[in-house]
Amino acid sequence: MRRGLAALILLALPHLAAAQSDVCRPGKASNEARTMAKFAVPLAFGSGVAPAVHPAWRVQLGIEVSYLPEVDDATATPTFCRPDKTHPENTDLLFAAPRPRVWLSLPHGFVLEGSWTPPLEMGDVKANLFGVAIARTVMVAGHGMVLDLRAHATVGKIEAPITCNDEALTIADSPCYQGTRSNDSFRPNVMGGSLAVSWSSSGTFRPYLGVGFNHLAPRFQVNFTNQFGGTDRRKVEVDLNRLVLFAGATWTFSRLEVGGEIYSAPTDAVTGRLIGRFRLRD
Repeated sequence: MRRGLAALILLALPHLAAAQSDVCRPGKASNEARTMAKFAVPLAFGSGVAPAVHPAWRVQLGIEVSYLPEVDDATATPTFCRPDKTHPENTDLLFAAPRPRVWLSLPHGFVLEGSWTPPLEMGDVKANLFGVAIARTVMVAGHGMVLDLRAHATVGKIEAPITCNDEALTIADSPCYQGTRSNDSFRPNVMGGSLAVSWSSSGTFRPYLGVGFNHLAPRFQVNFTNQFGGTDRRKVEVDLNRLVLFAGATWTFSRLEVGGEIYSAPTDAVTGRLIGRFRLRD
C-alpha cells in the first residue's frame, strides 16, 4: 500500500511541477522585492557626467563601468514566492559591468543619450539591455551654474542561473536538487527623472549634485527543470518607487572627458560609476 502511494506521488510530481507557471506578486517589503530593487540601482541609466551646455550636433562616444552591489544572503533568500527555498539565490554574479554610451547634443540645450549592452556572455551572465534618455541643460546667468532636467529608461533582459546554479543542484533540501541548471531572465524596467546642478571653478573640473525619482517595474522569470522532469516557469512581478541621490565630477582634457559618480537609492544600495567619453565632432 505504501509503495503504491509513493509511486502515485512520484508520477504526479512532474505534472504538478509543470504547472508552476503562475505569477507571484510579492509585497514591497519582501526579500524578492528588495533584491530586485538592489539590482535596479546600477542598471538605472544615470547621467554619469556633469551637466554642461554643448554646441548643437556634438557627438560623443563613451563607456561606463558600474559597480554591482552585493546582495546579502538573508535578503537573497526568498520569503514569499518560494517559501520552500531556504538557501539564497545566486545573485552576486559579477563585480562590475560595462555599458557603451553615446551622446548627441541638440539645439536649445537638449541632449539625446543612448546605450546598448549587446548579448555577449560574461561569466554566467548574458545581458541585452537598452538605455535611453533626453535631457535639457540651462545656464544660470551670473552664477556659473548649469541646471539639467533629465528623463531616462532602462529596458531589456538579463539571463543567468539565478534560481538554480551548479551549487544549488547539489543541495539535498533545495528545490533545485538533481535538476537542471536554470536559465532565468530578469527585466529591470527602470524609468525615472532627475534634476542636477553643476558648477565650475575652472574650465576643466566640474562637480555636480542631483536628486531623482525612479519607478521600478522589474519582471523575473524562472526557467529550470527539476529532478522529476517538471519545468518551473514561475514569474515574479513587483512595482516600486524610489528616491535617488547622486553626486560626481567630470574632468575635461581637450576632446576626452572622464567622470565619476556615486549613485544611491538610500533604501536599497549604493553604486559607483566611471565614465570615459570622447568627442567625435562639433
